[in-house]
Amino acid sequence: MAVLVIAEHDHGSLKGATLNTVTAAAQCGGDVHVLIAGQNAGAAAKAASQIAGVAKVIHADGASLAEQLAENVAAQVLAIAGNYSHLLFPATAHGKNVAPRVAAKLDVAQVSDITKVESPNTFERPIYAGNAIATVQSSDATLVVTVRTTAFDPAAASGGSAAIETADAVADSGKSSFVGAEIAKNDRPELTAAKIIVSGGRAMGSSEKFHEVLEPLADKLGAAIGASRAAVDAGYAPNDLQVGQTGKIVAPQLYIACGISGAIQHLAGMKDSKVIVAINKDPEAPIFSVADYGLEADLFAAVPELIKAL
Repeated sequence: MAVLVIAEHDHGSLKGATLNTVTAAAQCGGDVHVLIAGQNAGAAAKAASQIAGVAKVIHADGASLAEQLAENVAAQVLAIAGNYSHLLFPATAHGKNVAPRVAAKLDVAQVSDITKVESPNTFERPIYAGNAIATVQSSDATLVVTVRTTAFDPAAASGGSAAIETADAVADSGKSSFVGAEIAKNDRPELTAAKIIVSGGRAMGSSEKFHEVLEPLADKLGAAIGASRAAVDAGYAPNDLQVGQTGKIVAPQLYIACGISGAIQHLAGMKDSKVIVAINKDPEAPIFSVADYGLEADLFAAVPELIKAL
């Protein structure tokens, strides 16, 4: 049977997480189909049809899907779930909101946050904050899976020519309604998609120093800014910048950790980065155990010197 990827999109374009999920879906065997559930989302459907490896795009367009409320998107997935052996979601806030509802309605066990596909019904996923890898096998008729997108390379966004099939949008469940959204405006790259990330920890000392020291370095590198949980809890940075087990999982080409000790919780969110640079004055800091390059120095002196050198 075919594999269905539930796309993440903003109606006009696909989110990058969809491309990584398509790669995981291709490894599950069978044709890969993509569901675009939204309103006036024709552009997203067209983009999905051009992804390499996608055989068909199912486009469900209606007012009930305008805000992609979890109840309505789950109902849309369930309406066609019988045609698929696997239902794959990106392990993002949106995917984690919808997937458990689908699994519960199908009365199956969800397989969460997979990092490797061993076979069509066997997967690897991290447990204990990434300190152990569990191999999970499911005998359910329909597998509901969330995909840790940083563990899979993105599928090529062009080169495909999938057919687009229209599906009727489900009726509004009436269980929830959209009230409003407060979107943080940011000129920097999105944290989970950034190729370079500069992160700060509790050693920054204050919100003012956090921005004063890190922003010029991020500007020089065209980087996103991240933070450890300690920095977020101290009020130095907003929650949406948190990297770690309870924050965002990232895997950029370059991760620069400034004043971050390297607690297990933080390492779980960034240790898959291709190159890790750590700046910390504590030679015993755990961050040095995963760093490719370590600089034992006062970050308030080292970072400005690094900026000058750039």
